[in-house]
Amino acid sequence: MLICDTHVLVWLDEGNPRLGANALQTMNKALATGQLAVASISFWEIAMLVEKGRLDIRIELDVWRLELLQTGLLEIPLQGSTALRADQLQAFHGDPADRMIVATALENSATLMTADRKILGWDALHQKVDASV
Repeated sequence: MLICDTHVLVWLDEGNPRLGANALQTMNKALATGQLAVASISFWEIAMLVEKGRLDIRIELDVWRLELLQTGLLEIPLQGSTALRADQLQAFHGDPADRMIVATALENSATLMTADRKILGWDALHQKVDASV
């Protein structure tokens, strides 16, 4: 399973060129096989960014989310065990959404696709892909 970090999901939806060609190809393969996912916390993070005016999504967020899910994107709900694991990430930065997303990838033995240098540089996460390449 391939889990998209929040910004990667937004880049995919926007057709943003910051999403690398290899990353896009990997995501398309995962989507075609029913293996492309997002942590549910990403939708909360996106809602917060829209509310703060840092992200513009032109349709209602619940409609946007449903449209993404109808394409085959999987949504992984936040489990209590994942929330607890997020608290236990050693030597990881304090952003709560990032902690939940990384913990979701770990709990599901999934690969995380991100361009976040802090996440990519965290050695304890072995299954990761740089979304910028």
